[in-house]
Amino acid sequence: MSIDFLISILNTVENPKKVNRNKAANIVLEQPELIEFLVDLTFKTDEKISIKAAWILEWICTHHGINYLIPYIDTFTTNIHSLRFDGVLRTCAKNCEHLAIAFDEKNHNKTKETLTDSHIDAIIETGFDWLISNQKIAVKAYTMNTLFLFGKYKDWVHSELEHIIRTKVIHESKGCEARGKKVLSLIHKRNNS
Repeated sequence: MSIDFLISILNTVENPKKVNRNKAANIVLEQPELIEFLVDLTFKTDEKISIKAAWILEWICTHHGINYLIPYIDTFTTNIHSLRFDGVLRTCAKNCEHLAIAFDEKNHNKTKETLTDSHIDAIIETGFDWLISNQKIAVKAYTMNTLFLFGKYKDWVHSELEHIIRTKVIHESKGCEARGKKVLSLIHKRNNS
């Protein structure tokens, strides 16, 4: 199958309703070689196609497992800093959280096996950029959790995250304040255990 076939599938996705994302995701999963194109399209500048690709990629990672993204982790981590569209940012922030959760699991898994320091550093750097820029609440919420989890393995992250939450993020909205306080509590518990 080709990228043109995938684009034709994505063009049938009129909105992010679950039924639409699920239908497109199932077609992609029947032909897993399309996932590489899906990742590539997520980072294209055409807003409509990149948002649709991001919706389907996030649906696959959320409902079928983050392992579908792992073979393309270099592309993903190299390009996440360049994202500009809200819909793409939100879905990629959620996928970053999925990666952090998988990496933090006690059991050995493909994410732990594959993610390098460079991958993690790219996610962390982009996450801090998202926190200090004008992003939607969902992006910041996913990112705070991602940074907390990766901060367990990078000793400088928690102090920087705590500073940004206290001085900026919790003052932005009720949603940011609630998630920020939760993450601050997790950092505090970790530091005192």
